[in-house]
Amino acid sequence: MATQTPTPIHKAVQEHYGNFAKEAGSCCGPAAGAPKTESLLYPEELLTGIPADIAGFTAGSGDPVSLAELKPGETVLDLGSGGGLDCFLAARQVGESGHVIGVDMTQEMLARARSSAARLNVQSVEFREGFLENLPVGDNSVDVIISNCVINLSPDKPRVFCEMYRVLRSPDPVSGKPGGRIAVSDIVTNRPLSEEARKDNEDWCGCVSGALAYGEYKDELSKAGFVDIRIEPDMEMVVKAIESGQVRVQTETNKNPSKEELLEKIRHWEKLEGNMFVPHMITARKPA
Repeated sequence: MATQTPTPIHKAVQEHYGNFAKEAGSCCGPAAGAPKTESLLYPEELLTGIPADIAGFTAGSGDPVSLAELKPGETVLDLGSGGGLDCFLAARQVGESGHVIGVDMTQEMLARARSSAARLNVQSVEFREGFLENLPVGDNSVDVIISNCVINLSPDKPRVFCEMYRVLRSPDPVSGKPGGRIAVSDIVTNRPLSEEARKDNEDWCGCVSGALAYGEYKDELSKAGFVDIRIEPDMEMVVKAIESGQVRVQTETNKNPSKEELLEKIRHWEKLEGNMFVPHMITARKPA
C-alpha cells in the first residue's frame, strides 16, 4: 500500500484518541467479586467473560457486531478498531476457522488492543496500523466490514467507501456465495453541515463536524458501488442513552424535555431547522 501523509484532521484525531487510550479505563482486570459489566451498546450476554476494563473501553455509538450477523469461518475487518473490543467479540462469532483484522491509525490504541489480545489469548485477531483511506488489506479478501463511530472521523469518506468496496470479496458464482457486506454504527446528521462547522477540529474529534447527512451517506456508498443500502436511526441506543442521562438535549421551548418529547423530535428530525446528530445502523453489500 502507498504511504499516506496524515492531514491536520488525522493528526487531531490521533492526538485526541491517543490521549483517550492512555487515560481511559484501567490496565488491570476487575477485582474478584466485581459486578458484571453493564453497557449501553451491547447485550450483556455478548460481553460475558470479557474483563470489565476491556468491555468498558469503547468510544463507539452502537453494536455493529450483532448487526453483522457473523458466521463461523468469515474474515472480518474492523475500521478504526480502537481498543479492540469489537474485534474480540467478532472473533468469538467467527470461531477458530475465522479471522479478524483491526485497523487503526493511533499507536496508543494499537498498543492497548494488542495488550488486551494477549491477555485474552485471542489467536484469530490481528491489529494493523493504517488509515481508512488507504487500508493495509488486500483486494477481495474480506467477508464483512464492521466499524463503530469511526467513519465520521475521516476527512475523505468517499475514499473510505471505495477502499471498503475494494477489500470486500466479490460474489462467487460457483459456490453461490454472495458479495461481502458492511455493518456499521456511525453518527449521521439530518442535514449537511456548513463549511464553517466542518472546520472545527475539536467537534470533528467529537464525531460532530465530520458527520454526513443521511442523503450524503447513502449517495456516497452508492457511488462506491454498494447496493441494498440501509441507513436507520438506532432508536434503541437513543432511548438507552436518554434514560441513562448520557444524552442531554435542550429543545427550543424546554430545557428539560421528557423522554417522550426527545424521541418525538428524533422521529421527525429531518424537519428540524438545525443539525441533530443521531447514531445510525448502516448495512450494504458488494454486488455481482
